[in-house]
Amino acid sequence: MAIRYASPFKGRGAGSNPDNRFEQHSRERIDDGWDSLAATGTAPRTSLAVDTSRSVISYNQSPDVPFDRSINPYRGCEHGCVYCFARPTHAWLGLSPGLDFETRLYHKPDAPELLRRELGRRGYTAAPIALGINTDAYQPVERRLGLTRRILEVLAETRHPLTIVTKSALVERDLDILAPLAADNLCRVAISLTTLDSNLSRRLEPRAAAPHRRLETVSRLSEAGVPVSLLVAPLIPVLTDVELESLLEAAHAAGARDAGYVLLRLPHEVKGLFADWLQMHEPLKAEHVLNRVRDCCGGRDYDATFGRRMRGTGIFADLLAQRFKQAYRRLGFPGTPPLECSLFRPPREDTPQLGLFD
Repeated sequence: MAIRYASPFKGRGAGSNPDNRFEQHSRERIDDGWDSLAATGTAPRTSLAVDTSRSVISYNQSPDVPFDRSINPYRGCEHGCVYCFARPTHAWLGLSPGLDFETRLYHKPDAPELLRRELGRRGYTAAPIALGINTDAYQPVERRLGLTRRILEVLAETRHPLTIVTKSALVERDLDILAPLAADNLCRVAISLTTLDSNLSRRLEPRAAAPHRRLETVSRLSEAGVPVSLLVAPLIPVLTDVELESLLEAAHAAGARDAGYVLLRLPHEVKGLFADWLQMHEPLKAEHVLNRVRDCCGGRDYDATFGRRMRGTGIFADLLAQRFKQAYRRLGFPGTPPLECSLFRPPREDTPQLGLFD
């Protein structure tokens, strides 16, 4: 059922719960003049269910990302970033990419055990595993479940290289694991930052760490010897692109060794959710933002073509690329070295039998 509320719920990014694209029927509640919609607009609570997937490593062949495998301990994300490109994946569960995505979460309690089994398969070859790509591995529920930490313990035991992308300061909790891995060039972390404006951030990504707190995380990881990168994601035309240079400068000053950006992506239901958000929070800029997005996508809301979907095309997209390149060069980011893959050792079997060479 497609329900749009007159005002946003505190701590939630989406202002509606639209039907997913696989539904055969759609319904919409309308105001009958008696404030009936306002009476039913109670704030949704977060629920947690078990994801019964039989594997934990996902493989991809995308030329747009620097990894071919990833692990997502959670489905859905309570950070509530309204622009999240992963929202449409909730449609595969028969749920809405709107409020359902940030309130009806799934976790894989046996992910560490599944990971041990997959890493132990004959013929497995190590390559960097990206942790928390579709949804943040350090979202609020991780503080209670510790699922990401248990996965890190398996990767540390097997000396497996890994990368992390997060908007959460909770990653600092695992410095006791990450710092020793970094000393052997086995891990690096990217902190995703959209804006330095805390008021805008609170509305765009309501349950993610505040911008200044993410910069503190960059500093603390860097001081601990963990290579940190800044990921400006997404870069939103008109709304946040003016901050591009400031974001790079702030991250560089905090100790980031590298930086990158991803242009706003509006696949499937995300375009409607983001358009609704603009009308609710930035109505005077709404059409300007969407028109600039279309300028970067060949006149469409989204261009999913490999090689174009992350950066866009056209004059405005080219200008963003030039601005990033010049700021990156001026600041002198040193970059991060390739991760070490030769140290991998398969997990030991859970058996009382002693190893021959232990």
